[in-house]
Amino acid sequence: MPDGLRLALTTLTVARLRPGRVDRATATVAMALAPLVGAAVGAVQAAVLAGLGHTGLLAAALAVATGALLTRALHLDGLADTVDALGSYAGKEQALAIMRRPEIGAFGVVALVLVLLTQVAALSRGPAVPAVVVAAATGRLAITWACRRGVPAARPDGLGALVAGTVGPVPLAVATAAVAATAIAAVPGRPWQGPVAVAAALTAALLLTRHTVRRFGGITGDVLGAACELSVTVALVALVL
Repeated sequence: MPDGLRLALTTLTVARLRPGRVDRATATVAMALAPLVGAAVGAVQAAVLAGLGHTGLLAAALAVATGALLTRALHLDGLADTVDALGSYAGKEQALAIMRRPEIGAFGVVALVLVLLTQVAALSRGPAVPAVVVAAATGRLAITWACRRGVPAARPDGLGALVAGTVGPVPLAVATAAVAATAIAAVPGRPWQGPVAVAAALTAALLLTRHTVRRFGGITGDVLGAACELSVTVALVALVL
């Protein structure tokens, strides 16, 4: 297996593969492949929905839970940590210290509850099967965008330092076009709605990452997780409206 794909799978999913080369060149490939990994996660979630009759709160909740299991809830943890740090209104160093703490504060809890409830509510409406695949891919596309050139890392170590600024314009454009093209078929009878949902989700994630760069001086692994979950949530809502 290529090192870039191996790194993408071990970073973005629960998969535990034998480690390969880990450097910024490998990170470039891994972050460009992030939407593909997201689509694979979404496909498993779609299988859960299909097996349980596509719609309904139970099917939607189990699909969301499956996504959390497949990613070890890392993106959700990143969301909680990022919101806690932003909600503290602390300076850069103190905010980064808050993100490193293992416990979750009130801001993080509220963010998790709202995001998970919104995702479940959206999936319970349908067309859930195609929507969950597109939303999962879009969430990881938000990670690709957050790792584009020109976006710095907030710390000199950690995942953010490894992947920040690694994705160039060509792989970014290819990944975006692929997700947008896939989204065309996500809403039957409305070929425009899927790409619009992808654009809306990316806009929300870009605003978040821009704000975190201003507050923290760059991105961290937690910020990537927050961008992913925010993008997934916005995409799901926009796809089922």
